[in-house]
Amino acid sequence: MARLIIRGGRPIGGTFRPLGNKNAVLPMLAACVLTDQPVILENAPRILDVENMLRLLAGLGVAVSRRGHTIRLQAEGLKTTELDRRLCALVRGSILFTGPLAARHGTAILHTPGGDVIGRRRLDTHFEGLAQLGIGMRRKNGAFHLSRRRFRGADILLDEASVTATENIMMAATLAPGRTTIMNAACEPHVQDLGALLIQMGATISGLGTNRIEIEGVEKLNGARHRIGPDYIEIGSFLAAAAATGGALTVTELPDTTTLKVMQRVFARLGVKWNMVDEQLVLPAKQALRVQKDLGGAIPKMEDGIWPAIPSDLLSVALVLATQTRGEVLFFEKLFESRLYFVDRLLEMGAKLVQCDPHRVVVSGPARLRGQLITSPDIRAGMALIIAALCAKGTSTIEQAEMVDRGYERIEARLRALGADIVRQA
Repeated sequence: MARLIIRGGRPIGGTFRPLGNKNAVLPMLAACVLTDQPVILENAPRILDVENMLRLLAGLGVAVSRRGHTIRLQAEGLKTTELDRRLCALVRGSILFTGPLAARHGTAILHTPGGDVIGRRRLDTHFEGLAQLGIGMRRKNGAFHLSRRRFRGADILLDEASVTATENIMMAATLAPGRTTIMNAACEPHVQDLGALLIQMGATISGLGTNRIEIEGVEKLNGARHRIGPDYIEIGSFLAAAAATGGALTVTELPDTTTLKVMQRVFARLGVKWNMVDEQLVLPAKQALRVQKDLGGAIPKMEDGIWPAIPSDLLSVALVLATQTRGEVLFFEKLFESRLYFVDRLLEMGAKLVQCDPHRVVVSGPARLRGQLITSPDIRAGMALIIAALCAKGTSTIEQAEMVDRGYERIEARLRALGADIVRQA
């Protein structure tokens, strides 16, 4: 396994161009099996999760080609609708193939999806929603076998505002005769971006960005060319690295205004300020980081939730930023049972924090972190630990760097271009 060697204490700064949203590109890759015409995706990040999704597509018989950050896919004739068992175990996004495969080709066989070990991640919402469209599921030899029966639109009330379940059901519903209404739908930017691609392919969808999405089924979808929007989690991660180390950062190719406002809610609570200049975000250097207290001087709470609340994927990097911020703040992770377990590594590095329970951590800063040998447990915790190592005195070694590669392209090269002292060892 690869490891990252980081010598901390150097400010992260310069100009940063974000790549396409990881959580948008994965369902878009699955959407290509809804048509036999070419689907071309631009600004697609070269990350491990994308590579594994492309291998899954190739195993189905999809023609896959890639040049730089542009991917061309054509599912003209599939040789199978069974997904590779080993690859399913490597990427959580494999669940996203079930709806599109069953909707267009009648069947799908999924083996247990993998992904980050951050607590239980239910599949019930996917299968319950697809069942209401007439796509049944049964378990056989540990695999999920889906088959299309009385396929038709339906009124579906999700039992949780699951992003991937919303995406899965929305993709399947584009080909279901009649109208489908998804209530309690997820409305994150990547759900909206997927919807924009499907509309380009000929789907009829309304309500994107709200918790009520309506789809009028069509007989077939066409090919399309689509540019994936920038990854706001990646943007937030690099902003946190720059702010925590005292560097100045300019971010180009920004997301929409609403997304920036959600991100600003996170950073402003920790005293981080930025300016908008010529449609670019400019983060000044050496900011006086200070926790913004609640009314009456109470310790503030930073908690995640469904959009437009603070995204769970940003909470880990914000927590590390808080270790370098004057004041106390409570982090409350409500969506995943094991998301905050990585804070044990921060304690080893000298962070001042108290883990109240699996979901709540009180951070008191600033703390002088020191380099340590640590292991990356998942994508976002891995990035958070990289930021901690960039702040720390001395050298840190982060093992299991492949976890970070699943969500961030060439992380060491891109950080090195911004001033980091970081190398990779195989």
